[in-house]
Amino acid sequence: MPTALVPIELPEWAWQRAEVRQALRSRDVGALLRCVQRYGGSSQARIAIATGLTQSRVNEVINGRREVSRLDVYERIADGLNMPDNARHLLGLAAAREGRAGGVAFDLAAFPEVVRVYAAQSSAAEEIQRQAKVATELDILAVRGLGLIGLNDSLLRASLTRAEDAPRPTVRALLLAPDAPVLEVRAAEIGESPASLAGGVRLSEARLRELAEVCDVQVHLYRTLPTWRIIRLDSTMFVSAFDTGWEGHESATYMVVETPHGPLYRGFRRMFEAIVSDADRTV
Repeated sequence: MPTALVPIELPEWAWQRAEVRQALRSRDVGALLRCVQRYGGSSQARIAIATGLTQSRVNEVINGRREVSRLDVYERIADGLNMPDNARHLLGLAAAREGRAGGVAFDLAAFPEVVRVYAAQSSAAEEIQRQAKVATELDILAVRGLGLIGLNDSLLRASLTRAEDAPRPTVRALLLAPDAPVLEVRAAEIGESPASLAGGVRLSEARLRELAEVCDVQVHLYRTLPTWRIIRLDSTMFVSAFDTGWEGHESATYMVVETPHGPLYRGFRRMFEAIVSDADRTV
């Protein structure tokens, strides 16, 4: 992994600024680099030297014409900004000491399962929909799933309505049980009332029941606090995370593919099956 020759030193207080921390959480590198210009007085040329990127690419990222999605580029930016470990963690990277001690273990080439990282679900939407149109198996682990499959204009619903001679997909949706005690916890985390969140789950459940006419649908209600949000389309997964203050679609989204010996895809698949086995099937 390349190491920056001339790292940029931001003042410690800059890493605590709300807009910097939000840029890190959402992996909005353009916003992050604009903060570097504002609080570090760094020019685009200076940022390019520090991160090992070309000045034209830095310009495109800063002005929103290009996104950063590769893990090795995130690492180069973190090294070039001499990013403290708490900021690296917000960006989804290992601590600097862990990265160096781990050597190749933190090289993207050592994890061929992770083929792309998107700043949020919106950035991955086109690829998700492309794969959903031809997938024969669709697994969803969500909270209420309205934005994924419960509404007419949701991410995946249109992909399930196919020509009569096209293969019909099998759909399994894991939703948070409306009466589970942890639903109140999740509602508080995102600043929503429990009644509203529970109502959204029930609406999604009802709309999924309608899909039984076009595909094989199962709905399972789980009762544990949600951590991972998963969309599996045959042998490809799109994985993001739930946390305090944001919903799964706002998280960075990892595109993970099945490989012969990779642990990530297999681990998430195993977790999904375990949750299904403990959940209550309602559809």
